[in-house]
Amino acid sequence: MPFITIDVLREDISREKKQELIQKVSEVITIVLNKDPHLTHIIINEIDNDNWGYAGEQVSVLKEQGFSTEKK
Repeated sequence: MPFITIDVLREDISREKKQELIQKVSEVITIVLNKDPHLTHIIINEIDNDNWGYAGEQVSVLKEQGFSTEKK
């Protein structure tokens, strides 16, 4: 019974996007590990920008300096 935890920055991720993420991760676990999707548990943790660090700086500070998590 797989337990998957996904940590993301709190950035207006819609309910629909979370559902899509849960569905796609479940599909991958089913295909790769041959696990029953009804027994796959997925948790999405949303972390505040102040509580996530990258390259020695808080993400909130980096975003103030123009850092973006959007795909280029």
